[in-house]
Amino acid sequence: MDPKKISDELSVAPQIQPEDLVNVAELGFRSVICNRPDGEAADQPTFEEIEAAAQAQGLQIRYLPITAGKVRDEDADDFGKALMELPGPTLAYCRTGTRSTTLWSLSVAKEKPTADILAAAKAAGYDMAGVVRRIVNGGKTPTDTGDAKFDVVIVGGGAAGIAVASSIHARKPDLEIAILDPADIHYYQPGWTMVGAGIFDPETTAKTMGSLIPKGVHWIKSAVAAFEPKDNAVVLDGCRVVKYDRLVICPGLKLDWHKVEGLVDTLGKNGVTSNYRYDLAPYTWELVKGLKSGRALFTQPPMPIKCAGAPQKALYLSSDHWLRTGVLKDIDVNFMNAGGVLFGVKDYVPALEKYIERYDAKLNFFNNLVAVDGPAKKAWFDVAKPDTPVERIEVEFDMMHVCPPQTAPDFIRVSPLADAAGWIDVDQATLRHKEYDNIWSLGDVMNAPNAKTAAAARMQAPVVAENLVDDVNGKSPTAIYNGYGSCPLTVERGKIVLAEFGYGGTLLPSFPKFILDGTKPTRAAWILKEQILPPVYWRAMLRGKEWMIKPERVSAG
Repeated sequence: MDPKKISDELSVAPQIQPEDLVNVAELGFRSVICNRPDGEAADQPTFEEIEAAAQAQGLQIRYLPITAGKVRDEDADDFGKALMELPGPTLAYCRTGTRSTTLWSLSVAKEKPTADILAAAKAAGYDMAGVVRRIVNGGKTPTDTGDAKFDVVIVGGGAAGIAVASSIHARKPDLEIAILDPADIHYYQPGWTMVGAGIFDPETTAKTMGSLIPKGVHWIKSAVAAFEPKDNAVVLDGCRVVKYDRLVICPGLKLDWHKVEGLVDTLGKNGVTSNYRYDLAPYTWELVKGLKSGRALFTQPPMPIKCAGAPQKALYLSSDHWLRTGVLKDIDVNFMNAGGVLFGVKDYVPALEKYIERYDAKLNFFNNLVAVDGPAKKAWFDVAKPDTPVERIEVEFDMMHVCPPQTAPDFIRVSPLADAAGWIDVDQATLRHKEYDNIWSLGDVMNAPNAKTAAAARMQAPVVAENLVDDVNGKSPTAIYNGYGSCPLTVERGKIVLAEFGYGGTLLPSFPKFILDGTKPTRAAWILKEQILPPVYWRAMLRGKEWMIKPERVSAG
């Protein structure tokens, strides 16, 4: 017997034998539910035999037999009622445990988020894809059969989603394309670093979603609850279903603020801020201007994160302001990095290290922020140096810029499209899903080993568009993504180290060295970031104008 924990109240198991009930009681279970009808198999003990053995151990037991593949709504209600009436924890069993898990999933559907239910079942080894629509529908069988249908459905209306919609529409205007996204506002997130340094006004980084959806592309203003790739369907919150011929997945990352104890309660006050949020970036600038002495912490969580350079960009621009205003000598600047290097591509590190020296900033590697007490101005870090036991340290601060831990959204991580780590599983060259030929992914949630930046999405959009249209036309994919990503590291006001690189850290500069040497801080790169890239984003990338980003081709040889 090998019970699998589903929740604190319930574990499930395949068929048990009367002699297993001794062990069931020893494991701390107080009740048992049998979901397998008598007589399904010749070697199966009867419920009467199991009941006698359970009662001999002082266990309460309930018989709720379910025919395989026929879990009715009322069966789930009965299961939920039994769980409430029986003393817990409870062990439920059937032939494999699937029926018991299905009953639980449907019985808790009204009170638990769909992603949490799917994750609990998946962790126990059970796939609830077959009942996902019912889970989304509060545990009830949906009666609405009026499914919308499109040639191409795009999940996510951020940089990647709108760019790829525009690129597909430009190549094949007759395709019916829909973008699924519940947001009202679209943000130019690369601009928030500049907002936090008092260079951009926050309003310039936001536009209404409706103003950016390409003409001829449908916008369904709804969140995604789950995927049914075998049925070419996306299930929305509220159990509406959208069908597709081809699917493109590109939502943003989940910023997991709650993973740091006490952080949510103190964000935006007590000197704790983050350029990773539109409403907090102005507070960063307020803190920078106001700090005249004390300790400033800049944190970076474990990878992967959006724009890996953003945490240190905040450090450089803040320190530059303090240097220019003559107070840097009285400020203790600390970079608290959960990783072990300043930047992942070694060619750019020497230039960055010179600025670390210039600002007299302390580099604290393998320091991961785990807790904050805002009013007390204290933070705790787990220091996990290689081959050394983890040590928790307490650090006082006057200002702290936090980069939150980040993961794929819950509905991505629990989906049948994700790899073991929770990212959409794609071929890193074509960005096509490894199992489902009619699905592609780009942007932050797919598992290709590239930097998660808007510049990467800008390069990926035409690759996905080209390969998807090739597929529509009955051809094999012809476009290749080389892993390109860009990180304009704002090392001081007026100068940037323009990091451009692909898979394996290969340098992929957009300009000849005599025009712009990305490994050195330059004024030209600053002008690019401040004056050229925002209009390129709004007027080119999001409109399908693919300047300087022609995809590489599959070699004919």
